[in-house]
Amino acid sequence: MAGTGTEEHPHGADRLCEAGDRVYSRAVRRGRVPRRDADQVPCLLDLALLHPDPDDMDWLVPTSPQEVMTRLLRGLYEDVSASQRRVGTAVAAYEWYAGLGGSAPSGEGSAIRVLEGLSRIQAAMDEATEACTREVLTVQPGGIRREDELAEGLHRALTLRGRGVHMRDLYTHVARHGQGLLNYLELMGDAVEARSLDEVIDRLILFDRTVAFIPANTDRTVALELRHPALVGYLVTVFERLWRLAIPLTAPLPDTRIEGISHREQSIAALLAEGHQDAVIAERLGISVRTCRAHIARLSETLGAASRTQLGVRIAQVGLDGPQEPVDLTQVTVPGQGSRTGR
Repeated sequence: MAGTGTEEHPHGADRLCEAGDRVYSRAVRRGRVPRRDADQVPCLLDLALLHPDPDDMDWLVPTSPQEVMTRLLRGLYEDVSASQRRVGTAVAAYEWYAGLGGSAPSGEGSAIRVLEGLSRIQAAMDEATEACTREVLTVQPGGIRREDELAEGLHRALTLRGRGVHMRDLYTHVARHGQGLLNYLELMGDAVEARSLDEVIDRLILFDRTVAFIPANTDRTVALELRHPALVGYLVTVFERLWRLAIPLTAPLPDTRIEGISHREQSIAALLAEGHQDAVIAERLGISVRTCRAHIARLSETLGAASRTQLGVRIAQVGLDGPQEPVDLTQVTVPGQGSRTGR
């Protein structure tokens, strides 16, 4: 069989084609199969009976027969009177497959699930939204959020607000300048609490502290759905510690206490002191490289530095590489130069 799409495999998860039956049965027996084994049976991936192994993307692991059965029955019962025979077939088929799996630990296959493609990620997120009853925690990296991103998540947020779910969102300080975000927060009212930091971790979404979603590649077309209690608990702890350090969006950013140096320039100075390049600093703070370099130029001018090496010395002298204390720039000198006055 040389199928390349679902049109050549016209069946559901309850009645596999011969080739699909062989590959899925082998996967259940062995725990996983090479990805190439599924090249001729795309139906197994389309029906989510196989999915990538999070430890090795060249292998596919089977969705547990119990999980498949639960998902299948959920759809069948919506029209149970017209699906009696399909339910019976599904039960018989997956009792057989479950027997092939031996004594594998229950639920192990669903603790980490790889979601390939934006449509599958969206479907999983919608399912988690529907099941959520108490709390959503999110980390939103990058700079000013685009209007289309905010609009995409608005329907989900409104659904959660309608059920009394409380949401807490973490952004970078740069996101404060986006009017779209301010409009979104005003619309959501008390249902959403937002804070910001100089830099945050990569995107994270937690529902009811039981399921988490994180990106698995740089363009976010692959995601991991995590349900392992230890992993989810660890991510909750990370979020809570960042939350305590963050500043509410309703509060102003703290003054650097150094005349002529903004809060953002202070953040850039600290990252420069750690030895990071412009592109890395820009990505971590959610700004463009061009904007980052403009801030570095102003920082150099304010501190009276004529080179990057001299700038590093000046940053250390005025204490921008650590906790801030009131500093009089007129009293700070660069070795071999006289005192300079900051503007």
